[in-house]
Amino acid sequence: MFEFTRGFSFGATLLLGLALVACEKKTAVGPPQVYTGPLMETTNVVELVSDSAKLKFQLTAPLQQQFDNGDFVWPKGVKVTFYSADGKKTVINTLTAKYGKSDKAKNLYIMRGDVRVANVPNQQKMSTEEMFFDKNKQLIYTDTAMFVKVETPTEYIDGYGLTANQNFSRYSIKRPTGILAKTGAGL
Repeated sequence: MFEFTRGFSFGATLLLGLALVACEKKTAVGPPQVYTGPLMETTNVVELVSDSAKLKFQLTAPLQQQFDNGDFVWPKGVKVTFYSADGKKTVINTLTAKYGKSDKAKNLYIMRGDVRVANVPNQQKMSTEEMFFDKNKQLIYTDTAMFVKVETPTEYIDGYGLTANQNFSRYSIKRPTGILAKTGAGL
């Protein structure tokens, strides 16, 4: 009789527990959420890009994020240094920004926040808030509504919209708004 009571109380407890679990409110499960964040993060990045064993440019950034679609983002700033075509590591120009993105599908770099381009041999500088670098066309450009400032050894030029070759030795401002000669520049 003792065995029957212990077995009965165990069975009753088990049935009561199952009944309580079965009456528990079910939570609806929606579709699975897709992760869209970076797949990989790298700190203190130094990337060298070459062609035919000749250094074309060097990219440095404190943080680089790589995404599933092949895009890269530099959320803490980026600097790109372009070198001469002769492979002698002569700096032709530099590009810096507070934020950068490489769009793999378009082969396009997007730079934002205090964007600065400097052509070292020609002593030309450009600053704006957003700029694009098309790797296929080897062009640097801004939107036509984007304000730009260019400084040369002889003058300052302000305006809206800019297109330039990759090394910023030739450029055109779509809508110039001011040209100011530098004092002592020989004009």
